[in-house]
Amino acid sequence: MILLTISEKSNSALQFITVLFLFVLVIGITWATTHFIANYQKVQNTGGGNIALIEAARLGTGKYIQVVRIGEKYVALAVCKDTVTVICEVPKEEIKEFSDPDKNIGNFKDLFTKFLEGNKKTNFDEKQDPSEK
Repeated sequence: MILLTISEKSNSALQFITVLFLFVLVIGITWATTHFIANYQKVQNTGGGNIALIEAARLGTGKYIQVVRIGEKYVALAVCKDTVTVICEVPKEEIKEFSDPDKNIGNFKDLFTKFLEGNKKTNFDEKQDPSEK
């Protein structure tokens, strides 16, 4: 009777460890697949770096004006549901606050830290007693 109880406990512990291992394995495979697909799509969408969307403004449902960099030229496009029309070529000097889109990609850790620091300051100011000032 005692041996049967010990055997059942060790069997259930072994089953728990097996299920836990399989769970971690499935999560790992899911993460790896998601990471692979994200990198694959990033490479597919960026092309060779010759085309970049600089700015877009929505005019209505499915209608946009976009400023696009194609090589060294900047073009204003009217993008509708079924058509894309070139409006004009825009000189680089006329583009306000121009920045390289590749350099604009920030580090998430830095952005998150900056966000948290900003919230700490505002939360501290709100909690501070006005009589202490």
